[in-house]
Amino acid sequence: MKNNSKIPKVTLVGAGPGDEELITIKGLKAIKNANVLFYDALVNENLLKKAKVSTLKIYVGKRFNKHAYSQDTINKMLVEYASKYGKVTRLKGGDSFVFGRGSEEVNYIESCGIETEVIPGISSALAVPSNQGIPLTKRSINESFWVITGTTSSGKISKDLVFGAQSSATLIILMGLRNLSLIMEEVLPYRPEKTPFAIIQNGTLPNETIIIDTIDNYKNVIEKIDYKAPGIIVIGDVVAEHPSFLEEEIQRVLERKF
Repeated sequence: MKNNSKIPKVTLVGAGPGDEELITIKGLKAIKNANVLFYDALVNENLLKKAKVSTLKIYVGKRFNKHAYSQDTINKMLVEYASKYGKVTRLKGGDSFVFGRGSEEVNYIESCGIETEVIPGISSALAVPSNQGIPLTKRSINESFWVITGTTSSGKISKDLVFGAQSSATLIILMGLRNLSLIMEEVLPYRPEKTPFAIIQNGTLPNETIIIDTIDNYKNVIEKIDYKAPGIIVIGDVVAEHPSFLEEEIQRVLERKF
């Protein structure tokens, strides 16, 4: 009888936004069954402890200007290790198909004749604002939200940002903290200057932080950002639903008067 664990297969698993308990049951099962586990920088390392002791764990994370391996190399490694060890689990922060290059990996792996499976994860774009009590949509306020990358592969701001800014949609910007000034200057011509925004870092983790202000005051928060920590930007009237927004807005008004 053939050992199914040795049949080459790569399973892409979305690890969720940070909190280890926000991974899906199916994703956790794939971790436990893996012979090899490839994991990214934003994956909660407590999830690695759920794997078998014998599981080979390989870090392939990418952070700002610090890549353990190029994407082409990662693609080849996934095929190589699946061919040699059988079940490979590719663990990515959030969801593999939301700016995670998951589809690129699937296309390459399948072109090499190896089976793949995709297990969705909870994207930080959805979970992190929700965890802070910020709804992405609310009746009578807005009817949609846009999830936009803060940095394209060319290093520039996405052209979609301007289109989103011209709507009433909530804007959720991932990987954009280092381009905050550029992003705000693109949004300001199209939104009221008192439109609130939030910067949430280390979302869903015990050390989560949030900064709230209005887009005309964005320069006041730049020095408060920890550029070593992952974070998202949320722009839109729904940010005013955060419990602390009214209190902070009153404080801002008082500071302007004096």
